[in-house]
Amino acid sequence: MSTTVIKTSDLPESFSDINPHNLYLYCKSYAAGLRANTAQAKNRSMVRGGGKKPWAQKGGGRARAGSTRSPIFVGGGVAFGPQNNRNYEQKVNKKQKKLALNFALAELAMNEKLFVVDNVTIESGKTKDAAAFVKELGQRDVLVVKELIDDKTFLAFRNLQNAYLVEANELNAYLAAAYHSVVIEKAVWEKLTKES
Repeated sequence: MSTTVIKTSDLPESFSDINPHNLYLYCKSYAAGLRANTAQAKNRSMVRGGGKKPWAQKGGGRARAGSTRSPIFVGGGVAFGPQNNRNYEQKVNKKQKKLALNFALAELAMNEKLFVVDNVTIESGKTKDAAAFVKELGQRDVLVVKELIDDKTFLAFRNLQNAYLVEANELNAYLAAAYHSVVIEKAVWEKLTKES
């Protein structure tokens, strides 16, 4: 299997002079999209009870109070607590997404961590063969981008901690930036550089 190391000089002209802020914005948007948004605290209207005024408005020498479910009482609601109706989504334009991916790939090429191979297929479906493929590259961890994932290759890479297998349409700037090195099939790489 022939492996080509992509260098900065091999990249199309469009990959040079990209503002790194595009990658920051995309990664921020991606991470925001991963938020579960499940944290919720009850405010005073959600807490049960507290209908009766605890004591008379005047004459007791104490501060006025209308409900025992106010945030100042034990057992009361939470003031400014988290609510699960918040939308964390952050919009990133299509062009920015593309520029972010190109910048992430250009950074990898600059550090000689971007590899193009003819084909990534583990016919045996064995994890040890996938591990040998990763070891041969001599990298800490690898993102493997395949045009279409077949069952055997998926099974081979599934249990590897230092490798992650994705299809071409799943490749994004966040994944490219998160991994130490990226291995891309030739067909996918040609398509990426053609679109840029």
